[in-house]
Parts: sequence; structure tokens; C-alpha cells
Amino acid sequence: MKKIYDRIVDMRGNLLTVNATNVGLGELARIYKKNGEETFASVLSIDGEKVTLQAFENTRGISTHDRISFLGKQMEAIVSDSLLGRRFDGAGEPIDKGPSMVGEHVQLNSPSFNPVRRVIPHDLVRTNIPMIDVFNCLVKSQKIPIFSVAGEPYNALLMRIANQTNADIVIIGGMGLRFDDYQAFIDNAEKFGSLEKTIMFVHQATDPIVECLLVPDMALACAEKFAVQDKDVLVLLTDMTAFADALKEIAITMDQVPSNRGYPGSLYSDLAARYEKAVDIDGSGSITIISVTTMPGGDVTNPVPDNTGYITEGQFYLHEGRIDPFGSLSRLKQQVIGKVTREDHGDIANAQIRLYAESKKARERQAMGFKLSGWFEKLLHYAHLFEERMMSLEVNLTLEEALNLGWKTLAECFESNEVGIKQTLIDKYWPKSDDA
Repeated sequence: MKKIYDRIVDMRGNLLTVNATNVGLGELARIYKKNGEETFASVLSIDGEKVTLQAFENTRGISTHDRISFLGKQMEAIVSDSLLGRRFDGAGEPIDKGPSMVGEHVQLNSPSFNPVRRVIPHDLVRTNIPMIDVFNCLVKSQKIPIFSVAGEPYNALLMRIANQTNADIVIIGGMGLRFDDYQAFIDNAEKFGSLEKTIMFVHQATDPIVECLLVPDMALACAEKFAVQDKDVLVLLTDMTAFADALKEIAITMDQVPSNRGYPGSLYSDLAARYEKAVDIDGSGSITIISVTTMPGGDVTNPVPDNTGYITEGQFYLHEGRIDPFGSLSRLKQQVIGKVTREDHGDIANAQIRLYAESKKARERQAMGFKLSGWFEKLLHYAHLFEERMMSLEVNLTLEEALNLGWKTLAECFESNEVGIKQTLIDKYWPKSDDA
């Protein structure tokens, strides 16, 4: 028989405190309002008999004499193939006017996969974006953030990846989204035909803050269930800074002693618990995680990107509408370059980046009014073509097409003995004069 408590001893924001016994962290509770409505909350902390809960909606209308019963179970996600093409809020309730979900109940925040079931990353995840596929390959089971600032087209980049990836299922977790951003994800999926393999969990900026914390957990719980069913799942999370800010807001409300810049001391472990869900399961599917981490004021030392950098395997740095080749790094790219990709991949990528770096010097000299040598003129011409053909987020090329275009670009700007690539590859891949 469930015990019902009829006294709420404290209310602050979305947090409620009640004196109760025999409850567990994360346990769900039902709140019975005097007007007959019901809402849910989850146990956030326990201090003796003092139990703090977080309501799943605004606490307006809840009085101190409303009744609370604990349900003896934690928050769960419902998973089945019928999720595909659907949209849900952070609590897992449909927001697309579709039917309620029926499927297997999966507990949130389960432990990460045992290391003995993990395979060393070795497969390429194709995106058809040259700055990723050629220069910083995305590897199956990788966890990697997009570092950016407000106003950059990071959501548009995620949409392109969702449309063009070769993953079986795409799960989008949106946190603190404005309505126009939320609608853009829907319109994009419908326009490019990726809706049938996409699941969305969305917390809008006006929704209760607890749902912001639940979004990545819902997305990853579903991803795990699909991954053990031999599916390759790509999880796209935007924006993890909003997730961290929600943690900070709750910690402040609970009078916790703040750590760096007001964030809770548990920030690192809170982020790591989500990112470590990335996995390539031995004999089964995989989970690859790409997140967005916005840096307030472009400050990479902010606790959110700073902690994220220690957890993840590199980053894509989105700057001035482009993926910056100098600020981006995929630490797992050597697992696939030249092994599961073409033999010339590593050499042509390195040559292009090296020459683009040299072109920076040419631009500096040009800006200062110096007369440019023939070599610097070549570098400037190359830099223009490289930015147009490779760095633009509008470019849509397969990896092989991008490699061929890289050779073509070099041949248009340089002699074969000027690019620093070994002769055996030059002989095989350098375009003939009539093709250059």
C-alpha cells in the first residue's frame, strides 16, 4: 500500500520538500492538487527524512497541503520502433499530437556498457561534409562536441549531419530551444526525407527546467535500446551548455555551495555520465554522440567547454559559419584514415591543411601592402578555392568526391613538386593536364 504524505514543508521554484521515509534518489512521485489535477515530480536529494523533489511543471497551483505519493520506480523511457518519426518532450510525452507510446519501459541513467563489450572504434561515420569526412573524420562510437558561440549555424550543421549520415537511426535531443529552432528541425526532416529514421526529444526554453535535464537521458536510453538491437544510432544533442545551466540553476535553488562560476562541483561527472554512453558494442550496434557546446563570449575556459574537452575525443570548432580546420580535432581519425578510407586520404588532407596554413602568411603580407611573390599569389588563389570548395557548409560531397576535388584544387594552383606529397601518390592521383 502506497503511503500518502499531505504536508509540503517548503517550495522554491520547481523544488518541493516533504518529510518522507523509504524513498530513493530519482524515484517518481505523484502530486495530487486540490483542484483535482495531478502532476509528477522526481526525488532530487535526500537528507535524513527531508526529501527534495523537482516538479515536472511549474509549481503554481500547488499548495503546502496537497498530497504526495511515491511510486516506487524511477523515470523511464518507452522504446519501440513506433518512436521513429515522432516528437516528445523531456518527460517522454508526445508533442506531435500523435498517440501515446506503447513499448518496452527502459530505465534512465543505467550504467554505461561494460568495457568487455566495447569494440575499439574502427568504422567511419559519413556526413558528406568535407571538413569532417576529409580532415577530422567522425568515427563510429565517438563522442565529440561542436564548440561554437551563440549566433553560429550549429543547429543547421546538426540538421545536415542528420540528413546525410549513414547511421540507421538519428535521435535529436534539444535543450532550451526557441520555437523557431524546434520548427526548423521538423521542417528539415520533412523536407529531406530523414523523418522516418529520426526521433526528437525537445525541451523548449519555456518548458520546466527539469525536462531540460531529462532530454539527454531520454535520448541516450532510447539509443542504448536500439543499439543492442544491431542499430547504428547517431545522437545529436543541442545545447549542452543549456543542460549545464539547468544544473546550475537547480544547485543554486538548493543552496548548494557553488564551484567554478556558479556551476555545481559535480559538473564534470554529470557531463561524463552522458558522454560515456557512446559505444561500439561487440557483435551488435553502436552509439555515436555529437553535441553542441556554446561558449559564452567565445570563452573556451568556461567550465562547460573546459570540462567537456577532458571527456570527449576532440571537437569541431564552428567559427564564422565554418568548421575551423585549426581549432578542430578528431582524436580518433587515425583509426580510419588510410585504413577504411582511400590510401591517399591522409596525404591529401595534410597537404591541403599545410598549404592553407601557409596562405595565412600571404594574406598578412597582402594586408600590410607588401608586394607578393609568385608563390604567395598561388597560395592566395588556393586559399580562395579551399574555402569555397571545402570549408563552406553548403558543400555536399561524398568522401571520395571530396578527395578527388582536393587533388583537382591542388593541380589548379600548384605544380606537382610543390605540394609535398610522395611521388607514388602523385603518379596515381594527380589530375592529367586536360582534367585539371
